[in-house]
Amino acid sequence: MDHPIRIGIAGLGRLGKRHAEQLARRTAGAELVSACSPVADELRWARETLGVTALHEDFTAFVRDPQLDAVVLVTPTTLHAEQTEAALEAGKHVFVEKPLSLDVASCEHVEAVARRHPGRVAMVGFVRRFDPSYAQARADIEAGAIGRPFLVRSQTCDRNDPDGFFVRFAPTSGGIFMDCSVHDIDLARWMLGNPKPTRAFATGTIALHPALAEFGDVDNGLAMVDFEGGARAVFYASRTMAHGHETTTEIIGTAGSISVGVGAHRDRVQTRDATGVHHRVVVDFFARFGEAFQLELAAFVAACRSGTPPITLADATEATRIGQALTRSLRSGQIERF
Repeated sequence: MDHPIRIGIAGLGRLGKRHAEQLARRTAGAELVSACSPVADELRWARETLGVTALHEDFTAFVRDPQLDAVVLVTPTTLHAEQTEAALEAGKHVFVEKPLSLDVASCEHVEAVARRHPGRVAMVGFVRRFDPSYAQARADIEAGAIGRPFLVRSQTCDRNDPDGFFVRFAPTSGGIFMDCSVHDIDLARWMLGNPKPTRAFATGTIALHPALAEFGDVDNGLAMVDFEGGARAVFYASRTMAHGHETTTEIIGTAGSISVGVGAHRDRVQTRDATGVHHRVVVDFFARFGEAFQLELAAFVAACRSGTPPITLADATEATRIGQALTRSLRSGQIERF
């Protein structure tokens, strides 16, 4: 393609608006030309804020628009698989936010559809792979800096929201492990060399938000996954942090370890006073991974030209396979075997 990649975005909620702004203002080689949402105010925002003129309430009309080369899907999780398939069938490259689906069978069906369209790129938004710190950790591991990696400890901890946004989201989120820990699951597989899981166990508690019990969910969850070859991963997910957002990962190897994100520092400023030693903290996931989101969309645009996405649909399927096993284990109290 000699012209910019002409992209349409479906879904203009909290994250969708961030993606739209990136595409319209900061993604080289891309042109945001279309937007789709059933919410009139969101379409009005796209027109007035970003100058998008092709606006759709109907997804089918949106995805079949012949002016589009690619679509970015930031829609509810329950729509991801179906809409990804529709976009591929319409001849579009697809970027879809994680998770690809809440069930493995749907993920595998998307993979089958994608195989019928080898000229189309389908990429899932595991944004942490594009964070410079995580990318450096992965490069160091591949270079042998810590010997053979055998254990990953990773956590995704969000600041407590007294209004309970995620409680309202619980009926469709897939649970804390599919919503929060799916990033950690993908990271663990990536850092360990993409091994297959053999068994998983999860437990959790409701510390502050009892309404989650109705949906079989928790606001703090712990999980362990065993992999072929003896590697292990331990995950912690929380919705109740008092200080802010904290994503932390430690990879332990036979000759050392690597840590990413310890302390949730927003910057390198540290203050000492009569009350103690302090530093500013990251407030939410976008403050932590803003640069990674930008690099992620740039990688998608590059993949539309090269035909080779940096993340495969199979990676997304494995993340869902493990996340679903952890959710079943949380609810049953039993070990899940693969």
